[in-house]
Amino acid sequence: MKYEVLNIEIDYQKFGADNGGYQPTMSIYIPDNSESIEAGRKRPTVVICPGGGYHDTSDREAEPIAFQFIAADCNAVVIRYSCAPANFPCQIMELAWAISKIRENAEEWNVDLEKIAVMGFSAGGHLAASYGVHWNKDFVKDYFGFKNEENKPNGMILCYPVITSGEKAHRGSFNHLLGDKKDDPELLEFLSCEKQVSEDTPKAFIWHTFEDETVPVENSLLMASALAEKKINTELHIYPQGWHGLSLCNDLVYKSTDFCEHLSYLRGWIDMAIRWLKNI
Repeated sequence: MKYEVLNIEIDYQKFGADNGGYQPTMSIYIPDNSESIEAGRKRPTVVICPGGGYHDTSDREAEPIAFQFIAADCNAVVIRYSCAPANFPCQIMELAWAISKIRENAEEWNVDLEKIAVMGFSAGGHLAASYGVHWNKDFVKDYFGFKNEENKPNGMILCYPVITSGEKAHRGSFNHLLGDKKDDPELLEFLSCEKQVSEDTPKAFIWHTFEDETVPVENSLLMASALAEKKINTELHIYPQGWHGLSLCNDLVYKSTDFCEHLSYLRGWIDMAIRWLKNI
């Protein structure tokens, strides 16, 4: 397997931003091909954005998730993106850089160019969804000089995502993302993902829990409804129980799973997400 941590190189001053001096990275996990199995195999690739309220990036939603996709013969990439005091659009630019790097290295990394998905948890879900609705906007293309969908995502996997800046918003995520512009109505509208869905938004796999008191389930429902309105294929799972930030809901991400054994049925979401990625 090829494993490497690459620095994401962005000139933040070029678009008038300051990321606080943080060095964002992308960790790549690329399974080796085998002559005895299939020498030229091309694999789906998932680009994982951990959650953390745009304050940090959670270990619980990073490498443990990557390992599940690697075990299922997919490529995995974990993005450690800039968080507060870094503000929008630092994070979207970093994700665009990463996806363009994947497409640029598709031959070497054995990437199936039709199966590249952005995946995010909580605030990372907001980043993934924001990228899904804004990937082809001028502010992204103009900075990088993209002309031929070099940064295009083919799908989104959104796990208990922050979506809306409206009534059901996780206000802390937007405060960290926007800093002193946290009350700017135009920015809040622009970053309310359900209001920005277009025909160019990729298909989606979404899951949430009904009992989530941190990021209300309405966030996923609003996004799924907006996608349906645009006739964008979406798979949605709402589980009746479970709190925010469950990740894999097992001992890979929790010291003890005794307190959540009654939620063991939730663990099936990862298998469904992998199956979805392989079939987009």
